[in-house]
Amino acid sequence: MARSPFLTFLPLFFTLVASINTTTCKTTPSDPTWPSPSTWDVLNSTLDGNLLLPVPPGAVCHPTHPTYNSTLCTEAQLSWSSEFFHQRDPISAEWNNWNNDSCLPDASFPCSAAGYPVYVVNATTREHVKAGVDFARKYNIRLIVKSSGHDYVGRSSGPNSLSIWVHHMKGMQFHATSFQPQNCSFEIGGAAVTAAGGTQMLETYAGLDAFNQTVVGGNGRTVALGGYVTGAGHSILSPHYGLASDQVLEMEIVTPKGEILTLNECQNTDLFWAMRGGGGSTFGIMTSVTMKTYPSPQVMNLDFSILTTASNPYAFDMVAYLLDQYPALAEAGISGYPLILKGTPNPLDGGQTLVSGVAGKVIMLNTTNSSAIMNIFSPIFEHINTTWPAPAFNFTAEPKFYPSFYAWYQENYDSSPVGYENVMGSRLLDEKALSGNTTATKVAFEKFTEGGISTAYLVAGKGVKEAVPRGGSNAVCPAWRKTLVHATANQAFAPVNKTAETDAIAATNGFANALRELSPDMGAYMNEGAGRYEPNWQQSFWGDNYARLLTIKRAIDPDDVLWCTPCVGNENWAEVDNKLCRI
Repeated sequence: MARSPFLTFLPLFFTLVASINTTTCKTTPSDPTWPSPSTWDVLNSTLDGNLLLPVPPGAVCHPTHPTYNSTLCTEAQLSWSSEFFHQRDPISAEWNNWNNDSCLPDASFPCSAAGYPVYVVNATTREHVKAGVDFARKYNIRLIVKSSGHDYVGRSSGPNSLSIWVHHMKGMQFHATSFQPQNCSFEIGGAAVTAAGGTQMLETYAGLDAFNQTVVGGNGRTVALGGYVTGAGHSILSPHYGLASDQVLEMEIVTPKGEILTLNECQNTDLFWAMRGGGGSTFGIMTSVTMKTYPSPQVMNLDFSILTTASNPYAFDMVAYLLDQYPALAEAGISGYPLILKGTPNPLDGGQTLVSGVAGKVIMLNTTNSSAIMNIFSPIFEHINTTWPAPAFNFTAEPKFYPSFYAWYQENYDSSPVGYENVMGSRLLDEKALSGNTTATKVAFEKFTEGGISTAYLVAGKGVKEAVPRGGSNAVCPAWRKTLVHATANQAFAPVNKTAETDAIAATNGFANALRELSPDMGAYMNEGAGRYEPNWQQSFWGDNYARLLTIKRAIDPDDVLWCTPCVGNENWAEVDNKLCRI
C-alpha cells in the first residue's frame, strides 16, 4: 500500500517537536520566569508612563469580555476595513490572520488575547526604544516591532511578546542643499530629509510638498518608513530614481544589544549595508532615517482599461502582448500599477458582467501634454483591436495632469480595504520573462491570475538597475537590479478556519509557482510576497547577499533578541503553541 504523504510527514513533525527544548524558549506569562507586576512597573517608570497593557480592539464586541461596549462595537465594525483604525491601535494588524484571528469584532467567534503582544512600549524617543530592547533581552521575552501594522507578512505581530510601537515617533527635518553624515569629512550635495522612525508616507509626502520636493516612497498612506526602506521599498518613482533603500544617506538605530548607533558610509558600515534591504525587525530598530529627496515632478496620469468578456479565449494573448511592450514603455518613461483581471466583476457596469483583461494607472513625469502619454498607448490599443477583433476588447483611457507628485498622490493613493484574512505570492520579473517567449508569458500569467486579480506593477527598470547606493552597495536582493515588473497575487479566506487558510496558502503558492517557473533565476520582494510560505526564501528575498547578512545578524544579535519570519537568521527558532523556542 502506498504511504500517505501525511504519514510520511508525521515522523518529521515529531522529530521537530522533540528537538524543542522548552528551557530555551522565550518566556511567556505562564512561566515562573515572567517578570512580576512590580518589575513591569519599573519599566513603565523608565518609559515615563508609556508602557501599555493593551486589549484586543475587537473585544468591545464580545459580551463576556470586560471591555464590551455595544456602541464602540458598532464603531469598530464600521472601521475595521480602514487602515487608519489599525494604525491607531497599539497591537492590531491590517490583516486579521497575523493576529491569529484571536479576537474579531464578531461575537460569533471566540475572543482572546492569545494572538497579540502582552505589553507595548509606546515609544516616542530612542531612549524608550532602548529601554524596551534592554528589558526584553534581560528577561528573555519575545520582542516585536510595530509602526502602523501595514505588514503583508505578519512581522509586526506576535503572541506572548513585548512590542515596541514606534508609531508616535514623528518629526521631519529638511536639508535644503546638502547633508553631512556623522563623522564623515564631506557633505552629500542635494536636498535630503531626516524623518523619525514612525513617519508614514502620507506625512512624508505632505511635509516635503511644502518645499516642492518629494521622496521615493510607497503608495499606501500607512506605509511606514521603517519597514519600507529596510525591505528595499519599490515606488512608482523607482524607475526614475531607484528603490527607497538606494536613497538612504544615514540611519539611527537601536541594536539588539541596546546600543544607539548612527549608520552611514563612514561608520558602522556593515550595519549600514544590512539595514538597507536586509529587512526590518532583524538588525535593529530604526529610530530615524535620512533620505535623498527630489524636486517634485509634474505628473501626467492615465487611468486605462482593456477589457473583454471573461469567455474570450484571446484575453491572455492580449495580456502577454501588453507585457511584451513593458520594456518599451519603461524606456519611454512610463511607470505604474496595472492590474490583470480574469473572470472578475466588470468595474465599468457595477459588476453585472464578468470580464478579463488589464486595468490600472500609469504615469509620465514632467509633461503637461496628455498627447504625450496617449501617443504611446494608442498604437498598443490599435494593435490589440486589429489582432483580436472578435470578441472585442473595450478600451477606456482618461489622462489627467497634476502639477506635483503630492497632488497626484492625494487622488491616487492605494485605497484598498484591510481588516480581512489574506495571504500573498509575488515574483520579480525581468525583460526576458516578459518578452522572451510570449506563449510562456501567457500561460504563466493565466495561472498566476487564477484567483481573479493579479498585478504587474511597472516599478523598476533603469532607475533601479543604475542606482548607486551610498557606500557603493546595499543588501537589496540582486534580482531587483534586473527587474522590470513586481507581480503579486493574493488570496483571501474565511476567518477562524484552518482549512480555508491552508487552502489559501496552497493557492497563492500555486499562483506564484507559475512565475517562478517563468523566471527561475529571479527572486521576490520580501515586503509583498509569500513571506513565511515562500520556498527557498533566503535565496528568493536576498539571493547572494544572504550569507553576508547572516554573518552580520549573528554578530549584532547572537541571542536573537529580534526574531521574525521571514527574516535573516530565523532558522534557529520555531513557533509552537504560541511559544517561540530554539530548535
